[in-house]
Amino acid sequence: MVFVFGAGGHAKVIIGTLIDLGVSISGIFDDQPALWDNSLFGVKVLGPIEMGVSMTGETGIIGIGDNRTRFGIAHRLIGWNFLTLIHPNAWIHSSVQLGPGTVVFSGAIIQPDVKIGSHCIINTGATVDHDCILDNFVHIAPGTNMGGNIHVDVGAFIGIGGTIIPGINIGRWAITGAGSVIIHDVSEYSTVVGVPAKKLRT
Repeated sequence: MVFVFGAGGHAKVIIGTLIDLGVSISGIFDDQPALWDNSLFGVKVLGPIEMGVSMTGETGIIGIGDNRTRFGIAHRLIGWNFLTLIHPNAWIHSSVQLGPGTVVFSGAIIQPDVKIGSHCIINTGATVDHDCILDNFVHIAPGTNMGGNIHVDVGAFIGIGGTIIPGINIGRWAITGAGSVIIHDVSEYSTVVGVPAKKLRT
């Protein structure tokens, strides 16, 4: 039995994946009162996230795409066990390491000797090539293509349809814009956009 935190779009994909895998879902927590006592794909929204915070020893997964929000919730859920979720249509080499709370969605491909931390998102159709390291709370958006030997630091977000050449370092909590082509290292806390990507702000 698994609880899901969040009832937005990202949570829909997580719940759909759990259903595809035949995993029983106990309920959903979300901070929007208008959703309480409603259902998402037949799963009841039980109440606010604080209800889950008061529980311990349960199994859950955080269905929120925003990295900072996911980070904050994870650090409130003391005593929870976090599920690592892999869609049946994803391909992952046997040597790949995935941390607790990480999700890999349909069509994603993860190649040999990749290491992915906790509460990461490898979104629909993204590819991560050999020997990449993704630290905790990273989000690789749909359709992103990553070459080999890339390091993505804590909390970084790689925008939809992005391309990163091999050997690049992406700093902690950095953001790369949708469709950006990353050919140089990206400094921490910065935002880069374009082809090739250039710094927009820090």
